[in-house]
Amino acid sequence: MQKIELKSSKREVIGKKAAKALRKEEMVPGVLYGGNEVVHFAIEEKQLKGLIYTPNVYIVKLDVEGTEVEAIMQDIQFHPVTDRVLHIDFLQIFEDKPVVIEIPVKLEGFAEGVKAGGRLTLEQRKLRVKGLPANLPDTLSVKIDHLKLGESVQVGELSFDNLELLNAKNSTVAAVKLTRAARAAAQQAKE
Repeated sequence: MQKIELKSSKREVIGKKAAKALRKEEMVPGVLYGGNEVVHFAIEEKQLKGLIYTPNVYIVKLDVEGTEVEAIMQDIQFHPVTDRVLHIDFLQIFEDKPVVIEIPVKLEGFAEGVKAGGRLTLEQRKLRVKGLPANLPDTLSVKIDHLKLGESVQVGELSFDNLELLNAKNSTVAAVKLTRAARAAAQQAKE
């Protein structure tokens, strides 16, 4: 899995007034959970753009005033009007403890149903998985060559090495749906 480095500074004062003052300086208050102690920190807003505004998922090497830890982004809060980041939470990860994270789905191949006039839809852009940090891939590759018109790939049909899928087994990941043109062609073929 890809890694991204972020530098931050500890926050001594926590609360609404302190957070508001940080945001005026274009800093984002944050919290790091999962370790021996909870760490409150502040990070520059512009550093977060490479982490947030991308479809990729990263393991974050978070440097809090010289102390480096590996973490994943757990939660993020945006301003309802301006979409600025208000707060960010990270969860510290360890080599020997499994992590629950959402990983993007990448479709591979060209479905037979699309060749026949169908339309391919990606129903779930990310799947929730559980695994050790060393086993987490950048993307989950799903082969769709075999899909005919009206067929789909469900979570229960997928398996990945050293990963446990946590989504419902009957939820659809990708499907080839009939288009109006394909239905019309099928009607004409019957007549």
